[in-house]
Amino acid sequence: MRLYLLALNPTDAVTEGFLPAAARLGLDVTVLTDQPDAHRRTYPDIEVLDCDVRDFRNVITRISTHHGPAAIFTNSDHLQTQAALAAAYFGLPGKDWRATLRCKDKAEMRRRLAAAGVDTVWSAELTEPVAPGDAPYPCVLKPREGVASEDVVLVDGPEELQAHAKEILDRRPGAVLVVEEYLPGDLFTLETLGDGHVRHVLGGFHTELSPPPYFIEERLTFVPAHPEPVVAQVLEQLDALGVGFGACHTEFVVHAGRARIIEVNYRAIGDQCDLLLAGLLRIPLFEHILRTHLGEPLPADLGARRDGAARLEYPCADRAGTLVDAPAATELDVDGVHLTYRPLRAVGERHELYRTNRDYLGVLRATGTDQPSVDRAVADFLAERRWEIQP
Repeated sequence: MRLYLLALNPTDAVTEGFLPAAARLGLDVTVLTDQPDAHRRTYPDIEVLDCDVRDFRNVITRISTHHGPAAIFTNSDHLQTQAALAAAYFGLPGKDWRATLRCKDKAEMRRRLAAAGVDTVWSAELTEPVAPGDAPYPCVLKPREGVASEDVVLVDGPEELQAHAKEILDRRPGAVLVVEEYLPGDLFTLETLGDGHVRHVLGGFHTELSPPPYFIEERLTFVPAHPEPVVAQVLEQLDALGVGFGACHTEFVVHAGRARIIEVNYRAIGDQCDLLLAGLLRIPLFEHILRTHLGEPLPADLGARRDGAARLEYPCADRAGTLVDAPAATELDVDGVHLTYRPLRAVGERHELYRTNRDYLGVLRATGTDQPSVDRAVADFLAERRWEIQP
């Protein structure tokens, strides 16, 4: 059976996740990508075909002129609708393309939630740097189809809004921006997995952000189970969007007991949180996700463990420059806590300061049986190591 995996960057395939899972399931994998050379260097043993994966018509043509598909899958934010349309064309299980579009298009998401009567957020689309006259300040400006906190900024007034919008649009000609009211509250995630009939809630994370006006995710702490009323509110909003197949990563805030969606990433959570989640719950998460795309039903009980504690920490660059000193990849156990550190930027690389997740220098995953022990181990690990950037 052949699995077609759509990808833009080599990280979309999640080397430690989906590719090993596909091998364990006995699937022949073909990667479709517009960056074939980078993928062949990263995955020399995997078949890679050049394809304009942003165009669903090219995806369909590339597949129909190759081997017949058993499943079409992507974990890329940017390619969910293309994969859904291709799967529908070949009569394969997949996400509803209308739901993937609603999740990717943040303005359409707001309209859909409002029309369903589950949440109304003031929102407007911008194609030029003009501040809407009725914008409620402070408000959030962001690309309509953006990811990873890229160009997401809190603005306090019309002049600030116009200045940031102009700067973004100058760099992103033809882009559409969304400006929407700022939603206060603590930021959380909800991780779900469904097959169109059964939906499992895997837990979530409490997310700590960088100081405003930017929204860089610096730290995530595992939450085994959110309060039931909170989960019910989030699931109601996901139902309104039509989300229920495969993996979904939902970001929401809770304020005065009310849960309001910030954005929906209709894929598995990234930045190595998925690897942590699979290990912490002790379930074959990646196999379950791929099996749904093969048309196999999920079990009524995943057998997930709920007694673990975990935290992820992302050391971030605080300036532009060259990384001249940083710790190497590490695995160690300290007082019952397992720590995994993976560099995300090589020593010797020079980068600008992006004020997004692209500023991550590495990721530290920590798992244990109680949160205080996990937190102490993380704090000690970070204090004992250094990341040095020179101009």
